[in-house]
Amino acid sequence: QVQLVESRGGLVQPGGSLRLSCAASGFTFSSAVMRWYRQAPGKERELVAEISRLGGSTNYADSVKGRFTISRDNVKNLVALQMNSLQPEDTAVYYCNAWVGRTYWGKGTLVTVSS
Repeated sequence: QVQLVESRGGLVQPGGSLRLSCAASGFTFSSAVMRWYRQAPGKERELVAEISRLGGSTNYADSVKGRFTISRDNVKNLVALQMNSLQPEDTAVYYCNAWVGRTYWGKGTLVTVSS
C-alpha cells in the first residue's frame, strides 16, 4: 500500500523558515520523481518543486526560486522541502507527490504565513 505522509505544517511569521518532510512507503522510492505541490485558498494546485530519482536534478516554480530547496534521501525514503523567507503568499496546503508509472499524493499539510 502506497503511503505519502507529510510532516505537520504550521503557522510561520513572514520572513521565517519551515521544513516539510514526506515519508514514503509502498513503492520503490528511488524510482520515483518526487514533487511538492501547493494549493492556496481559491486557487488551483500548483507545482512548487521537483527532484529527479537520484536527486541530481531539481526544478522550482519561479515564485519560490532562491527561497525553497527540495532534497531527498533514498535510504530513508524521505523527500524534504526547506522553505526560507516565507511570505503570506506562500500560505497554502502543501502536498507531497510521487510519480512512478502512476501518480500518488499525500493528504497535504497546511502552512500559514502570517504575523
